[in-house]
Amino acid sequence: MSANRLPNLKLLTIFATVARCQGYSRAQQELNMTTPAISGYMSELEERLGFVLCQRGRGGFALTPKGEQFLQYSLQLLGTLSDFDRQVDSLKTEQGGTFSLGVVDSTSTDSQLGLAESISQFSERFPAVYLNLSVRDPNALQQQVLDNRLDLAIGHFPVNVNNLVTVPLHHEQHWLYCSDRHQLFDGADDEAGDLHNYGFVTRSYWNQSELARRGFKASSASVESIEAQLILILSGRYIGYLPEHCAQSWVEKGRLRMLSPQQFSYQAPFSLIFRRGRSRETLIRTFRDLVKLRAVPEE
Repeated sequence: MSANRLPNLKLLTIFATVARCQGYSRAQQELNMTTPAISGYMSELEERLGFVLCQRGRGGFALTPKGEQFLQYSLQLLGTLSDFDRQVDSLKTEQGGTFSLGVVDSTSTDSQLGLAESISQFSERFPAVYLNLSVRDPNALQQQVLDNRLDLAIGHFPVNVNNLVTVPLHHEQHWLYCSDRHQLFDGADDEAGDLHNYGFVTRSYWNQSELARRGFKASSASVESIEAQLILILSGRYIGYLPEHCAQSWVEKGRLRMLSPQQFSYQAPFSLIFRRGRSRETLIRTFRDLVKLRAVPEE
């Protein structure tokens, strides 16, 4: 493709967004465009390239094989340009700009992580930096770090992803719980019988193998966050896993109880992730070191 046929960055950004959102209508809000406008830009891009990027119709949205390959090229280019912008900004001032941090939910009670203290020290060191904190599920955090929408993220990431640097932090203890409204609350563990006969709430980002590793083959409900899981467990209709630090205050109030701790428990390894190639950036390096210093390793 000659230089005068290179697609502009706007077209590449629209294409990457449409691909990530799996369709024109889902990309409308993020791009702040109408579907006809998006369709027009996509047609312009395909005309410049000389091949079809995606199929759309009654069968749904799908990238063509060439579209899949072009998407990888586009993401690499957009990522490189994003890195370039940040490096140029760092020449203006080492202590300005925006730092975008992502975490999984229910970390405020995690004393092992000490995230609030790390943020306090970071903000004290860089008072001119604008901090943007997002709470997302693990899959979304990984994707947003890859897309450079987040500078750094913290959580439990069961799947390793290329182009992400992973820094181990600590292990988060999880137990199986029921609430005081559940029929199992007042019984002894040896009287509970098969816990698989009771409604179990899982997390939407767990696949079937992840669910099996937690000791269950099926679930009766799913959630996208620990907070939502706690609500369903407190309803008395479901049992489910919670981080120990999240459930502790409810246990002390007599609202939650562990179920068969010898059989049903697991530890989730927490880590810090950032995009490969960005380890020398001052803000990322500093926050990484602050979190590593405060995080309590597994005994």
